[in-house]
Amino acid sequence: MLYHLFEYLQEEHNIPGAGLFQFLSFRAALSVITSLIISTVFGKRIIQWLQLKQVGEIVRDLGLEGQMKKQGTPTMGGLIILSAILIPSLLFADLTNIYIQTMLIATVWFGAIGFIDDYIKVFKKNKEGLAGKFKIIGQVGGGIIVGSMLYFSPDVSVKERVAHTATPSIELIAADSKPPSQSADWIESTDRTTTIPFIKNNEFNYEWLMGWMGDWTKEYTWLIFILVTILIVTAVSNGANMTDGLDGLATGSSAIIGITLAVFAYVSGNYIFADYLNIMYIPMSGELVVFISAFVGSCIGFLWYNAYPAQVFMGDTGSLALGGIIAVFAIAIRKEFLIPLLCGIFLIENLSVMIQVSYFKYTKKKTGEGKRVFLMAPLHHHYQKKNIPEPKIVARFWIIGIFLAVITIVTLKIR
Repeated sequence: MLYHLFEYLQEEHNIPGAGLFQFLSFRAALSVITSLIISTVFGKRIIQWLQLKQVGEIVRDLGLEGQMKKQGTPTMGGLIILSAILIPSLLFADLTNIYIQTMLIATVWFGAIGFIDDYIKVFKKNKEGLAGKFKIIGQVGGGIIVGSMLYFSPDVSVKERVAHTATPSIELIAADSKPPSQSADWIESTDRTTTIPFIKNNEFNYEWLMGWMGDWTKEYTWLIFILVTILIVTAVSNGANMTDGLDGLATGSSAIIGITLAVFAYVSGNYIFADYLNIMYIPMSGELVVFISAFVGSCIGFLWYNAYPAQVFMGDTGSLALGGIIAVFAIAIRKEFLIPLLCGIFLIENLSVMIQVSYFKYTKKKTGEGKRVFLMAPLHHHYQKKNIPEPKIVARFWIIGIFLAVITIVTLKIR
């Protein structure tokens, strides 16, 4: 909203200083600062309100050290995260931008699913929360909505060749660094071309998967794209939910992922960087830096209260929203196939549960006695069972997350 206000003041009245809001880096900085203030200063008040309403965590005794001490700790702290993302984005982002609109809808949608789940657990005293089938329906619905927006919107496109100019601008912080209009070397495409890492010609078009349909390929490519979107969104949001089992684990991991996504959004939305790195230039995607800056700021600010020993838990309100945001953001900047690497922590946590359950059922069917691969799943509980202190487990997972993030960024140049 402030972006549009200052744009009007700049164009109509030429107010000194109003032009600052046209710079992406300035608005991204304001977004981070505002989200940090909301999550730290006002976050404390939200925690006190949750305590007043007796919105406490219901802990099942799994025999883990220090687990029962967390009984009664305020949950639904994801409301802090959502507020710290949405308010700065509404204030400082270009609300006419299709990518910002998509991310705002995804944030509210997945946050609402998590909120309903937490509400049932806390206020209805139902430990199971929202039934699994309804949670999946909500995630599928969210995938259909964002997938449709990103596929059918005429504003979503890529420029697969980036032109050189004799005197390229060195201003790299504008909201949308646009190529010169007179350049004829730009090839714009609305096809769903995406990126595959570590491959020389690392571009992949979803139409290839529908090639068997012949002349109907272009007509029905949206089906496969939306299906992939649903699978990615569901997997990542559930992975973030699984990871949220130790103080600060999901929050810190999400912040690391968010910083990496900010780098990708910035270089993909700036034609000079896109040219230098020989990657797809995605017009208008640079605006996403404002949103992801709020995302990172909210995670870091929430970590102030969520770090060990946690004063508040994010609950499904936060974890499902964080996972959904990460998934949709990666799809928007056409880096969805980097998710298994970038979100490796989420993937490992998810796989550990799948492996544990599958192996237990298999051995029980074969031998009559179920056996386990891990001492407990998700994986972080396995290390707790080994009597490794919770803060050390979290720190080591963060280190692995940073390592994976660096490798992900390196894929910009490694083909």
